[in-house]
Amino acid sequence: MTDAREEILGRIRAGLADLPRHGSDDAPAWTYGRATPMEDVPSRFVTQCEDYHARVVRVPDAEVAGAVARLLTEAGVASVAWPSGLAATWRAAVEAAGVDVVGDEPPLSNAQLDAIGGVVTAARVAIAETGTIVLDHDADQGRRALTLLPDVHLCVVRADQIVSDVPEAVARLRASIDAGRPLTWISGGSATSDIELQRVDGVHGPRTLLVVLVG
Repeated sequence: MTDAREEILGRIRAGLADLPRHGSDDAPAWTYGRATPMEDVPSRFVTQCEDYHARVVRVPDAEVAGAVARLLTEAGVASVAWPSGLAATWRAAVEAAGVDVVGDEPPLSNAQLDAIGGVVTAARVAIAETGTIVLDHDADQGRRALTLLPDVHLCVVRADQIVSDVPEAVARLRASIDAGRPLTWISGGSATSDIELQRVDGVHGPRTLLVVLVG
């Protein structure tokens, strides 16, 4: 050890000398993946989503189809990419609202996806602490390209899919991880800042995130 390093560490030890020492016996019990206590987990998730400039509407299960159709039309979306695993009632409501629904079988080309205004998906898990939605790209979420190229992403999240924090989310995702599924973590619409700290939306994904929270 160099003299300079020893001097720095010596000063740190001296500065901490009057503080109580905490050894391993004093460490609080903690289990990875266990829920972090917080009041009203769904409301915390909504607050965090809105802080990322996402629009969130909360509806009962019977009103999901109407909410999906309404949000798409209000966002000016004329066409949506549609994963095969989504509910037929949602699709019927969207088509009745005049939005063109485009399936992904056979897979749409990147050029076709770029010309489509939006995409509708479900989710695998959502995180209250960070306002993050995680997709594992099962049949009701579609492949990754569907959620990256269209300009508007409407995601339907069930209240029972919302967990407290990231460790709990990872525990909930264990089956998807073990199956080798790709995971996409979404915290608001795509955004970045240029060198002058000017916000730029839609650089590497949909610029608009709409969330229908069920329950």
